[in-house]
Amino acid sequence: MGLQLRAGLGLEPWSVLNQGISRHTGLSIGTITIASGALILLPWIPLRQRPGLGTVSNVVILGLVMDATIALVPEITSLAFRIPLLAAAILLNGMATGLYISARFGPGPRDGLMTGLHQRTGRPLRLVRTCIEVAVLVAGFTLGGSVGVGTVLYALAIGPLAQFSLRFFTIGGRGGRVVASSAPVSAPAPSS
Repeated sequence: MGLQLRAGLGLEPWSVLNQGISRHTGLSIGTITIASGALILLPWIPLRQRPGLGTVSNVVILGLVMDATIALVPEITSLAFRIPLLAAAILLNGMATGLYISARFGPGPRDGLMTGLHQRTGRPLRLVRTCIEVAVLVAGFTLGGSVGVGTVLYALAIGPLAQFSLRFFTIGGRGGRVVASSAPVSAPAPSS
């Protein structure tokens, strides 16, 4: 997320929202990322998602690393460097999603929301993720977050990238569980 900010071609949707909130509160975007990560855990309750060590780590570490990346990586002015940086940031985020969810230490708040909605609605993961990203983008833009071509590319690419990387990195066999599929799944029967 910090690399995408430094690319200067538009933030990913959650960072657009966090930046918009940051502009209104005066807190750093990393601090807002931590706070919003904690708040996103609330919808996990009705979705019956279970947090783990990875979930808690994601809430805390993501914001700290974002602030550190912004502090350590200088602003880049050359478009010849900004475009590949944007592409790398989007690809790395998609791959990281599959890596840490498939490790089974608990998904991050945003990814648990995605997988929980996927499991509850039976909708394809890429559709669920894309809808979440678009809704967050609209809210962030309304609050004054930075939107650009990178934002649109991220919003459209992260769902398919997350789905691919989850399938690629999920280890089958004993104890293995596929958390996402490309085909729609039947919605669970209502509990009585």
